Amino acid sequence: MKKLKLTLSFLLVTLSVAIFTLLSWVLESGELSLSALEPSQVANIQLAQQSETQQIRVQDAWKLVYEKLPDLPMENNYISKETGKADPNNTLVSRLIRYHVFVKGRPPNFRFDWKLSLADYLGATPDYLVESVYPGGDVLRENPMERDRAIIQSLNRVQRDALVQALVDVFTGNTGSARTPAAREQPEGRSNSPSITQPQPGDAQLLIP
Repeated sequence: MKKLKLTLSFLLVTLSVAIFTLLSWVLESGELSLSALEPSQVANIQLAQQSETQQIRVQDAWKLVYEKLPDLPMENNYISKETGKADPNNTLVSRLIRYHVFVKGRPPNFRFDWKLSLADYLGATPDYLVESVYPGGDVLRENPMERDRAIIQSLNRVQRDALVQALVDVFTGNTGSARTPAAREQPEGRSNSPSITQPQPGDAQLLIP
């Protein structure tokens, strides 16, 4: 009888140890699995948030640029094919941003890349503008490419540098309310369509950082 009791006690202890070991292993496996999943999930969420934030900024960045450069022509009087009315959000700067980011695929937070895009407008690089892919050409009755190019070419070097700096500030988060010395100082009642001058010698110097 005593031997049977000892045997049963031994089996009970062994079974308890086995169950405890099994539970510990299951808990540890669960924690490891959770730990393995969490970074991936967090990374996916962060990427989605970053993508959404960048998309919003690309769409709205032109407004911040005009806050910094209020004298820069809006050029938003083009008629929409869909509504038959002028699209106030289809501006010179919004088209420049879309050209830079979506057509050329250049990062929006570096000065040199913005200088390259402006150089495209100046004809100082091999990458000439193409009407068929120019932003606004598919939704506006009149393709704004030539007019946009003429306006960019009418800006002097100081004005172009101010535009580049405003764009970089917006896309790097430096969106303070301080006004960037800009584009053309004009009296009240100025026109959105300034007089256009021809490109000047030395415009290719825009590419110099």
